[in-house]
Amino acid sequence: MPTPEAARVPGPRAARLAVVDPATGEPFDEAPDRRPEELDEVVARARRAWHGWRSDPAARTTALRAAADAVETAGDALARLLTREQGKPLAESYAEIARTAARLRYFADLAPRTHRIDDGRPVHSEVRWRSLGPVAAIVPWNFPIQLAAAKFAPALAAGNTVVLKPSPHTPLATRLLGSVLATVLPDDVLTVVTGREPLGARLAAHPGIRHVTFTGSVPTGRAVAGAAAASLARVTLELGGNDAAVLLDDVDVDGIADRLFWAAFRNCGQVCMAVKRVYAPARIHAEVVEALAQRARTVAVGCGLDPDTRIGPVNNAPQLARVEQVTRQALAVGARAAAGGRRLDGAGYFFAPTILTDVPPDSPVVTEEQFGPVLPVLPYRNLDEALTAANGTGFGLGGSVWGTDLDRAEAVADRLECGTAWINHHAELSLGQPFAGAKDSGVGVAGGPWGLYGNLRPFVVHRPWEEET
Repeated sequence: MPTPEAARVPGPRAARLAVVDPATGEPFDEAPDRRPEELDEVVARARRAWHGWRSDPAARTTALRAAADAVETAGDALARLLTREQGKPLAESYAEIARTAARLRYFADLAPRTHRIDDGRPVHSEVRWRSLGPVAAIVPWNFPIQLAAAKFAPALAAGNTVVLKPSPHTPLATRLLGSVLATVLPDDVLTVVTGREPLGARLAAHPGIRHVTFTGSVPTGRAVAGAAAASLARVTLELGGNDAAVLLDDVDVDGIADRLFWAAFRNCGQVCMAVKRVYAPARIHAEVVEALAQRARTVAVGCGLDPDTRIGPVNNAPQLARVEQVTRQALAVGARAAAGGRRLDGAGYFFAPTILTDVPPDSPVVTEEQFGPVLPVLPYRNLDEALTAANGTGFGLGGSVWGTDLDRAEAVADRLECGTAWINHHAELSLGQPFAGAKDSGVGVAGGPWGLYGNLRPFVVHRPWEEET
């Protein structure tokens, strides 16, 4: 198997970027810290490769199927490296790799449909689809492989080439993935570049990039959109979330407690569409708090390579500081930690799984995206009050409603201001569905056929009817 150093990026040996194991807080490897000026040649090569890649749909299908096979073959190495640099339990890393292979297969077999327009005029009008050119895919550290594939699989299937930039916190597994895929894809169809800022900003602003697809925070998303506007590149932005779970008064607390807990704490809470706030009827609020707190107190927290670990560390020191800050702010103004509430002693970026109660509704841990293992549970007295609070932030990625009467729960879910609403579960997506945020949580659509068409532009051909002779 090729090593990460096989990634094809031109230029002399660059400066190096230290990569920290979040379970120890110590560097364990390094990646190239590429200079922004190197992007000119990278993008130029991606554009040259585009001309051949876009012209043969059958070859693209074959290559993407082979790419899925290659990912599965390299699954052990990819999963272990992903856990080492990201921190998540190894089982979750294996699931991320499996999802990546499945996504490649899904898009390999998805093709745009030509559409005939019949409007009564004496012409045949046909809508065909053309690729855009080089695509910039800028990926965060929480799901570096899965989110990369969510961007490059539809882009490649549509006939585009991709320049992929992972987070400087998690560059290694992405570089290894690039090396694995280089064995089955043509040269320069997918190029991985790693480095600190301003590398990502320069990539988003590069005049040779025709589509920028980004996942990350709302402020950075705004900056990416502004940078891409200079060249009028298309943007797809999947931004922050502060998903609310609304529990109805007929909910079976014991029956849903495990699902609700893991909807909030999977990947140490570092999921854009995780449950980040729970609204429970005042009558059962204490029962909900205790059910979640009992799980938080007893769940196994540790190094992701330990097979007994269910929750790993926060990925990086700045994010750990953010989690500590919002938790301290809440406790300082009257909140109580029913479980956790502090950083764990010892090495690494570990924070105790935390359930907060008595939280003021205007506390940042409620109104902002905490992105860590902290969950506030807030009481409500009537459903309108709960929905007003659930919809009362600038975020609109996802939300969920939990109850026994499914018709009633669906009617309540229909009132959530978000892109995806779940009933009695949360943060589960199929490959064939659209994924898009409302309000500040995103621009554009990913997933399913919508993700494919987001990487294409319509091309209309008008041909007159055959004249009678």
